[in-house]
Amino acid sequence: MKAARLLTDWLGAAALCCAPFIIDTTEGKALAIVGLALLTLQALRVSCYNLVFLNIIGIGGYLYAIYF
Repeated sequence: MKAARLLTDWLGAAALCCAPFIIDTTEGKALAIVGLALLTLQALRVSCYNLVFLNIIGIGGYLYAIYF
């Protein structure tokens, strides 16, 4: 279980590292959403609720950019 958590943490970070280079595409925005969602799990685990709030706002912003 710990290995799965560590993997999701690193996958989230990797997704957010790659997303800015293709952020003008729908795939780039989707990658940012996935990365933020994965890192939100980590922030919840360590009770960093300010980061949870920021990640949720970021996810909402990228969803808005995709659909509107």
